[in-house]
Amino acid sequence: MSILLDRSTRVLVQGITGRIGNFHAKEMIDYGTNIVGGVVPGRGGETVHGVPVFNTMKQAVSEIEATASVILVPPPFAADSIMEAADAGIGLCVAITDGIPAQDMIRVKRYMWRYKQERRMRLIGPNCAGVISPGKALVGIMPGNIYMPGSVGIVGRSGTLGYEAAAQLKELGIGVSTSVGIGGDPINGSSFRDVLALFEEDPDTKAVVLVGEIGGPQEAAAAQFIRTDMTKPVVAYVAGLSAPKGKRMGHAGAIISAFGESASEKVEILRDVGATVAPTPAEIGSTMADVLAKVA
Repeated sequence: MSILLDRSTRVLVQGITGRIGNFHAKEMIDYGTNIVGGVVPGRGGETVHGVPVFNTMKQAVSEIEATASVILVPPPFAADSIMEAADAGIGLCVAITDGIPAQDMIRVKRYMWRYKQERRMRLIGPNCAGVISPGKALVGIMPGNIYMPGSVGIVGRSGTLGYEAAAQLKELGIGVSTSVGIGGDPINGSSFRDVLALFEEDPDTKAVVLVGEIGGPQEAAAAQFIRTDMTKPVVAYVAGLSAPKGKRMGHAGAIISAFGESASEKVEILRDVGATVAPTPAEIGSTMADVLAKVA
């Protein structure tokens, strides 16, 4: 089983006619993702990679019954694209775009809250690698060949370290149920806690890798969930142990500004609630292998 998506998920690519959208649409189709169309204003009626292009999300959802979308739209227009997906009734939106202004994301979050919980779209990202259920579907920009189907969930703010975790697990013969990149921006759609809750409910996910980094309160919130609600083992790695306070690392979300936001503080918080902390990124896979051997 997988969380968020599977072979039957009907996916739209917002921005499919652009260079980036075109390339990754082809990659997703080749992987086996059920891409049913694309949306680009003014390009309706065209076809790309054999799927139709629509002018609006509402038109696409109405005509081909899409249930998910992926945002591969330039930053100035990405927020409007996310809100258009929400308004069209999309259930899952994966926003890959990097560089969306924080003020735009505040507007997106406020917009999404206008919908009742049962109709509210689940947003993954922005500035994320996407979601992959190995052997089933890929909605994002992950290299699908490094993911082997299995029972370990991965959730991380860093796309690259998520890839590293998956590759190490594969080398050890350990497969992945679903990998979710929640993105590194300070304002994003889904948190560690949101995704951990999905993995906790998934009967075929036996353990979870959590990849955090400096900046923000998300790891602390995840730790609280692990303490009170998580029954499955969690292996954590937090990037940025040598990053000084106030120094930006990589992107806007990775900057220490308050107590509990440094890597060392997050490591202690996660360790205190029972998570097993990998000492280095090179040991994420072996640490998970040890944990699985103990619970087998």
